[in-house]
Amino acid sequence: MAKDTKERILEAALDMFSQNGYAGTNIRELTASLGLVKSGIYKHFESKEEIWNCLLDHMIAYYNERFGSPDRLPPVPDSLEGLVDMTMQMAGFTIHDEKVVKTRKLLTIEQFRDERARDLATKHFVTGLRDMFTPVFKGMMDKGLILGDDPEMLAFAYTTPISALIHLCDREPEKTEEAAARIEAFSRHFIKVYGVK
Repeated sequence: MAKDTKERILEAALDMFSQNGYAGTNIRELTASLGLVKSGIYKHFESKEEIWNCLLDHMIAYYNERFGSPDRLPPVPDSLEGLVDMTMQMAGFTIHDEKVVKTRKLLTIEQFRDERARDLATKHFVTGLRDMFTPVFKGMMDKGLILGDDPEMLAFAYTTPISALIHLCDREPEKTEEAAARIEAFSRHFIKVYGVK
């Protein structure tokens, strides 16, 4: 099924905002990239700001549906190897999904200009991952898989280096394979330290 015009506008806006930032993207170039006239965009959106906010709403829903959220947590693994597998699956998605990569780039660019982008960057780069993994580690403790500790601190300690390596992939895509190997090595090191033998 062909994409509707509104969806095409949002995809083009994601491309341009992730490359040029909000200020560096103008409606004329956006419409030209779609083969539309300016009035064609204004049939769907009242302003560039409305496109921006609709795009953020769209990407929040996209990410939550495909990656997870505090309302849609990943299952608690039944083994230490299950934690490695889950981590690699989640990292693989966020490293390779083009929309997620572009969204991460636009949040990185715009977090200093836009309060909503700042809050989303904090959520997606730090607190959201911690909040998602806290119940995972609590569940793994309850199953006797990892040592008893503060699950929130474990989640923070686990997700922060992984997040840093994912950002490395955005800055230096040629290091993606190396970063993925480091994520797996880190996950295995973590279970070696915290896993119950």
